[in-house]
Amino acid sequence: MPFAVRLAAPSHQTRLSGRIARVLRYTLGAVSTAPSALGADLVQILSGTEHGHTLGTPIGLFVPNEDQLPGDYKEMSDIPRPGHAAFTYLIKYGNKASSGGGRSSARETIGRVAAGAIAEKWLRGTYGTEISCWVSSIGDVSLPESAVPRGEGGCLVDEYGTLRMLRDPATFHRVGEAEVADADERRKANIDAEVAAEDAFLKLVGVHAGASAAGVAEAAKRGVKVEKDSIGGAVACVCTGVPAALGEPVFDRLEAKMAHAMMSLPATKGFEIGSGFGGTVMRGSTHNDPFVANPVGGRPGDSGRPALGVASNYAGGTLGGISSGAPVYFKIAVKSVSTIGQAQQTSRLTGEAITLEAKGRHDPCVLPRTPPLVEGMAALVLIDAALLQRTRLGGACTTVCDGTRNFDPANPWGDAANGAANGAANGAPAAKKARK
Repeated sequence: MPFAVRLAAPSHQTRLSGRIARVLRYTLGAVSTAPSALGADLVQILSGTEHGHTLGTPIGLFVPNEDQLPGDYKEMSDIPRPGHAAFTYLIKYGNKASSGGGRSSARETIGRVAAGAIAEKWLRGTYGTEISCWVSSIGDVSLPESAVPRGEGGCLVDEYGTLRMLRDPATFHRVGEAEVADADERRKANIDAEVAAEDAFLKLVGVHAGASAAGVAEAAKRGVKVEKDSIGGAVACVCTGVPAALGEPVFDRLEAKMAHAMMSLPATKGFEIGSGFGGTVMRGSTHNDPFVANPVGGRPGDSGRPALGVASNYAGGTLGGISSGAPVYFKIAVKSVSTIGQAQQTSRLTGEAITLEAKGRHDPCVLPRTPPLVEGMAALVLIDAALLQRTRLGGACTTVCDGTRNFDPANPWGDAANGAANGAANGAPAAKKARK
């Protein structure tokens, strides 16, 4: 992490705590109070800062793992759950975590969210980068692209790291300690608020996709829970304000690093960038993104933006694995949860056939907890790529040139009028003074 980045600001603590609480409280059962009541105490910074700013050394963060119920997994100690990674961990290491999934549990992602929140803070302050992820489908019901804001400019997420459109102030209100003193009652009230926000979101789907789609989504959501089953879906993510020239040729392309990061998350089963698999049925004349003059462009050293932008973005923000300056847009497939309460035929470790009905707290759908994980991993990929390119060029600008001309050995830094500005911005050696 670069040095001198401010981490002690209350706004950052709220965002970091809120994002982590969103993952833990709603889905992992590890936090029993609302983020508004937790304040800055949820995440403790142990090292890597002084006087509220980063030192440039590794940052240590601590989040207590509270409200865990290891007894929920007792009956599954010798019964591998169908579709779960516990069995492959057992055959790889010779033992497994008896209190849950261990490193295959989604609880391990807490470190990704915490580190990603810090990385995103630096990206936003340095390049104006915004990363927003949302649930794009549940089961066979999809949110149309027209319902999702994807343009440049403006923060699309609130202080808790949730896409603003998913929490309408008219339907969502977070209950604080001042309103309800009892922690259990407060937790129940906030869960009710989340349900109300979810219902409002389904109505939004109905407005854009038709009432029938909203009805199907509602039936799917309620049905899998009643039937003690689970359901999967997909999430979409857009990263705006991504500087151009990030990513390396061949093996370390930006989309390859992004796919690696996203497929390392639990329950992910697919990754596509830009048009993705849908692009396979498009003709080149349609899929090609025409170049246009970039109104935000200019010589490197001004904004670092290329002179050309794109009129469309089927490529998803990269060309040849290198960011073009357009928003980076991708989708991730998330499978249904393995641990379900519905009776499943399986076997004990001894090979004896048995029927398993999982007990305890297990989500029927992990889609609501996926966005902060995706946003965190996207931020980590982008900050690594940006720092690598900055190291190569020795400055904040990530582009070597604005793309208006090719390299000319006879005049490497451009014409006389613009040469000095381009050269200084691109790390050219300063001209030597003539000897007298």
